[in-house]
Amino acid sequence: MKVIQYSQQPETRFDNDQVKGVSGRVVIGKADGAANFCMRVFELEKGGFTPKHRHDWEHEIFFHAGRGQVWRSGSWVPVESGSVAFIPGDEEHQIRNAGEGKLTFICLIPAGAPEL
Repeated sequence: MKVIQYSQQPETRFDNDQVKGVSGRVVIGKADGAANFCMRVFELEKGGFTPKHRHDWEHEIFFHAGRGQVWRSGSWVPVESGSVAFIPGDEEHQIRNAGEGKLTFICLIPAGAPEL
């Protein structure tokens, strides 16, 4: 069993032309013996965004804090603390912070997909 504060896990920062102001942490993954899923926590700074992308695997997202938007089928869908999103495999998607503070969300992906 593993019980931690997510902020204790190492942080990876992303900031370039395609992604801005994003930090990610693998909080449960293959190093923990998780055979089926990987849980990651992302924080997007004010004005931050993930890359617009697609991949084979699905993922499930729980928005913990802040306000943001998810790119879905050609338009932006608003999300906030307590919102959830299911993104099927091969669907183009992107997340951006639309609030004044950090946007924090938990993302689950299947084992075998790149953890970060």
